[in-house]
Amino acid sequence: MNQRGAGIGQIDSTDQLAQGRVQLQSTDTWIPEGMGETCRRAAAEGIVLLTNRNETLPLAESATIAVLGRVQRDYFMVGYGSGGDVRPPYTWNLIDALQATDLHVDEALAERYAAWCADHPVDPEPAWGTWPRSHPEMPLTADEVAAVAERASTAVVVIGRAAGEAREQALEEGGYYLTADERALLSHATAAFERTVVVVDTGNVVDLAWTQHYDLDAVLLAWQGGMESGRAVADVLTGAVPAGGKLTATIATAYDRYPSAGHFGGHDHNEYVEDVYVGYRWFETFAPEHVLFPFGYGLTYASFDVRAEEVDTRDGEVVVRARVTNTHGVHRGTEVVQAYVRAPQGALGRPARHLAAFGKTRELAPGESETLELRFRLDDLAAYDDTGATGHRSAYVLEAGRYEVLVGTDVRTAVPCGGADVAELRVVRQVTEAGAVAPGHAFERVVARTEGGEVRAARETVPEATVSRQDRVLGALPAPVERTGDRGVTLADVAAGDASLDEFVAQLDDDELEALSRGDFTMDSGLGPAGNAGALAGTVESLRAKGVPALTTTDGPAGIRLATHTALLPSGTALASTWNPELVTTLNALLAVEMAAKGSDILLSPGMNIQRDPLCGRNFEYFSEDPLLTGRMAAATVRGIQSEGLAACPKHFAANNQEDNREYNDSRVSERALREIYLRGFEICVAESAPRTLMTSYNKINGVWGHYHHDLVTTVLRGEWGFDGAVMTDWWMREAVDPDFPAVTNDAYRVRAQVDVHMPGAWGRDDRHGDGSLLASLAAADGVTLGELQRTAGNVLRLALSNPRLSPGR
Repeated sequence: MNQRGAGIGQIDSTDQLAQGRVQLQSTDTWIPEGMGETCRRAAAEGIVLLTNRNETLPLAESATIAVLGRVQRDYFMVGYGSGGDVRPPYTWNLIDALQATDLHVDEALAERYAAWCADHPVDPEPAWGTWPRSHPEMPLTADEVAAVAERASTAVVVIGRAAGEAREQALEEGGYYLTADERALLSHATAAFERTVVVVDTGNVVDLAWTQHYDLDAVLLAWQGGMESGRAVADVLTGAVPAGGKLTATIATAYDRYPSAGHFGGHDHNEYVEDVYVGYRWFETFAPEHVLFPFGYGLTYASFDVRAEEVDTRDGEVVVRARVTNTHGVHRGTEVVQAYVRAPQGALGRPARHLAAFGKTRELAPGESETLELRFRLDDLAAYDDTGATGHRSAYVLEAGRYEVLVGTDVRTAVPCGGADVAELRVVRQVTEAGAVAPGHAFERVVARTEGGEVRAARETVPEATVSRQDRVLGALPAPVERTGDRGVTLADVAAGDASLDEFVAQLDDDELEALSRGDFTMDSGLGPAGNAGALAGTVESLRAKGVPALTTTDGPAGIRLATHTALLPSGTALASTWNPELVTTLNALLAVEMAAKGSDILLSPGMNIQRDPLCGRNFEYFSEDPLLTGRMAAATVRGIQSEGLAACPKHFAANNQEDNREYNDSRVSERALREIYLRGFEICVAESAPRTLMTSYNKINGVWGHYHHDLVTTVLRGEWGFDGAVMTDWWMREAVDPDFPAVTNDAYRVRAQVDVHMPGAWGRDDRHGDGSLLASLAAADGVTLGELQRTAGNVLRLALSNPRLSPGR
């Protein structure tokens, strides 16, 4: 529905929530005070102005405009699937939002679109995975458009695209490419109107080569903005919010110029041949001529002078001070300052530039200045040696040479302003091989090699795994806690400090340990509010009697997926395009208030996989092609959600970069690329925000499903990064036998990896029971051990202890 903010009630978030959870029915439309305004601001700040000839935008208050394109009404608010399937209390499409401004909108054309859309409605409930990527256009002849142009001076043409879970974007008209009707509409509009502005409503990067072929005055890339989409676009068109969003992924001149293009969409597996050269790392190093709009790019209505005044290195930290001055005579605005590093090529080869830090100014008036301080650690510039080329295999190293710092407002325009010298190779962190390519699956990857003073793309074979996983597992098996039987210790006693967690765990029998390791078998659990994704922890009565609460999970990240109405947030890409972590934290803190009111303990958010290829259906949920920006935005999200004592669940760990056959597809990626690109964002998120949970991915990573991946979950996540929360599966798993321990299968195989909770717990979507594999393995010789089950129980119970129902002071 397209209500203009109607029907939003109020709940006192201090008094009523303090008395307990507000019981809301499916007809309730309450959202926290300030949520709508914050969604609107975030969606607007994420809109990227790609072109703006002769300062066409912002539109003057007296402007007469004609809005063309059916998406003005049937707007794509968000992408599809569990990451976007929220029941918002209201939505704003673009035509309603523009009609609510002081602009003079051509009403005759708007009414014609309204009637045509009513006669040609979109399917309100298409089958899962068959959602439309675009909608058919209302036919308009050149003469009809010319007649409208006699009444309005500016055309606003709206083009929309969507993709989602189990629904990749497609290399076809109406998908990645324009349709014939859309091309005709653009031709008619540019021929007839004095000015033509295009609004691209999308969740994925799509082909934008056509923006160079039509006589366009301005182009806005409006990432799906949630329930406030229309008003956010109207705010930017009118200048109520100055344009200032920046791209979080490179837009190439053509799809086949992306380095992943020939290695995406494989049914059984994909070889990540581009290695660490993802997105702008590829283009800036090897193919700058194939960039249409570079990473970090975005115009503003103001104009800014950005000057790096100082680059200082002290105690291993690089500090860049940049002064930003608004030199425009009329418009206010914000600017994002980005610091990149050009590392020495050395033995490993490095991208020409990679993002090291960024900062965003406040809104500056004409003539006003602000000095930003960008900080990053020199150690964070280290590369991972997975071959031993530097003499230090399985280590993060800083090779000798100059680490040049470049500062600007996008990756292409950043200019050198200083740097730091490393006199000799230094090992920053020695780790162990983990998650390397499985034997027999080696492939050739891209590497950078210097020839005649120029960096060129070369190929080398990816190293295969050499470490014995069996020895690694056996060397780290936990000792069991001696069982005591039920001694009356409750989890509340542990929370109060009157008993230890080990004392509580010592009471648990096999059935209770098994119950802690899975959900209660079904989505929409009766232990939580209607429409939830499932419940975990206190899933059986004996555990609840011992004070273990049932914790409710709800889908995200676009909001709280429940039967009741909940706020529909801007897409992940829209939020990242703000380059404003503080705003993202504020938004998610409001979401946490809504979670507390509506009965969600764990939000399955943020989605933070790397946007490796523009066709990935779930890119709208994700932040960027860059791991630093991804990690910072994810950490901001987690901080906001966990500000109310609830839990965020970053996902999907790891290398979930394709929807086609995602439950079986194998992501074959070098250990270097895995660590520098696909795990790096998760590492930043864990270090900066300490999420209480984390979700594994459906896919295999180098031959091992994410939900069985001991190397990633135990060795890296817990061992190297110090994560002490609970790890859960994505919903439903694939059956498998541990190749090193034949008596360890399915749930036992998962528990051995420290993937603590099988969600929702059943092995078939219609089942309401487990398969017995965990306890069968416990009873078997060489099966899973009691210590492992108790370790998993402790991980889950620590999550329960963090919940406001048990956490002291909340």
